Amino acid sequence: MIVITGAAGFIGSCLAAGLQEAGYTDLVLVDDFSRTIKEPNHASKAALRVDRRSFIEWLDREHRRVQYVFHLGARTDTTEFNRELLFDLNLLYTQKVWEKCVQYGLPLVYASSAATYGDGQLGFNDDEGQLDQLTPLHPYGESKHAFDRWVQQQSERPFQWVGLKFFNVYGPNEYHKGRMASVVYHTFKQVQERGEMRLFRSHHPDYKDGEQLRDFIYVQDVIQVCIWLMENRSVSGLFNLGTGQARTFWDLSCAVFSAMGLQPAISFVDTPADIRDKYQYFTQANMEKLRAAGYTKAFTSLEAGVEDYVSNYLIDNKYR
Repeated sequence: MIVITGAAGFIGSCLAAGLQEAGYTDLVLVDDFSRTIKEPNHASKAALRVDRRSFIEWLDREHRRVQYVFHLGARTDTTEFNRELLFDLNLLYTQKVWEKCVQYGLPLVYASSAATYGDGQLGFNDDEGQLDQLTPLHPYGESKHAFDRWVQQQSERPFQWVGLKFFNVYGPNEYHKGRMASVVYHTFKQVQERGEMRLFRSHHPDYKDGEQLRDFIYVQDVIQVCIWLMENRSVSGLFNLGTGQARTFWDLSCAVFSAMGLQPAISFVDTPADIRDKYQYFTQANMEKLRAAGYTKAFTSLEAGVEDYVSNYLIDNKYR
């Protein structure tokens, strides 16, 4: 059995689909399945389902049947300022999953985040020796960073453990995420509704409007890395997962217009006040560590990823 927590969410549900397509069909999907808005992400997937609140007890009973654990369940709202809520799931619950994987000898891949890098002044290098120097910008980043640091203090670890610092992931099955969905999704929806895209205006003197830079990675590439890790169990550590190439929000929006067969129509609005001071103007993953570990596949270009997402999923409202 392969366990996926967060299996009703964006990346988790796409990973379940990717594993099934790769021939790994004995899956255990773990999540809070009471949220009907996420139901299309997982309803068509033939797999055992376990409620998140009873997962630890289930694992105590069934661990002999489990071969691998992908722990992707998390509270991912970067505008959430309830630290107790974030730390309960992103730190304390994740610690319990880690401890059970140690106890039962199970390999573990868990979701970290590029939000742990804060404003990026120290760069985006996945060097575990630099963790104490990082200062995230918001409680979500702090909760993810707290777990990364806790891992480094552990003398007992799963025989394979991997933390993946996800950069800006986009792709199908993110439709439930609302404000936290990717700019690709929001561009598509805005263009459908009013024929233009309104990007956040820059409030930083070093960046012009629309020229804020992020490392956008297609969810299909994330799936490929996860499967590769499962098939290469000598690899452990904390790894960035982006493309290694930052692109502007202007580029991204233009790619969406192109995929829709339209000329760009882009304007700007002020960045909301509640996130303005917590906003990352530049992210770019240093991918040397993952490459050195043996991962050789090329990452999908922004234009190719957006074209696939728009043409094969968004236009017909399809799920992965």
